[in-house]
Amino acid sequence: MSPCILRWMDRLYLAAVWLSAAAITLMSLIIPWGVFSRYILGTGSDWPEPIAILLMMVFTFVGASVSYRAGGHIAVTMVSDHLPPQLKFLAAWLIDVLMAGLCVFVFWFGLNLSLETWRQGIAELPWLPVGATYLPIPLGALITLLFVIEKRLLGPQSGRPVATSEEHPQTLPKEA
Repeated sequence: MSPCILRWMDRLYLAAVWLSAAAITLMSLIIPWGVFSRYILGTGSDWPEPIAILLMMVFTFVGASVSYRAGGHIAVTMVSDHLPPQLKFLAAWLIDVLMAGLCVFVFWFGLNLSLETWRQGIAELPWLPVGATYLPIPLGALITLLFVIEKRLLGPQSGRPVATSEEHPQTLPKEA
């Protein structure tokens, strides 16, 4: 069962990586267009700023889940590094429980924020509901929660390579 779960979690991880990368790439293209249209053409576009903000939300919240699974997040380990092994285990368990609780909190309130603002419009983009701009918050929290559960059940995945092409098929576990 765990190879199948790892395969699906790897797919979720790679999808989150690509979504975050696409968001920051598009944002990096949109912002210069806004500057160019305002200062060179003299006619500022209304859409670059709200779209760039939405893309930054996607990059921030989905990218944070990617960082968590890869072990690239900020972690203060000054105290836990000096604990005996039994207390290290308890500290790691407590941290995972607190992290899961935080993810549930952010998911719940982010989803409520998104639903409560869904019928509001953005002046520059009347077709885009305000609530849609808040969807990356619960989405990122849900993905992070899944990665926290994976870490607790299957161990940290930060040291394991994830296959991104057919060049390294041995890195993905075979389905049982």
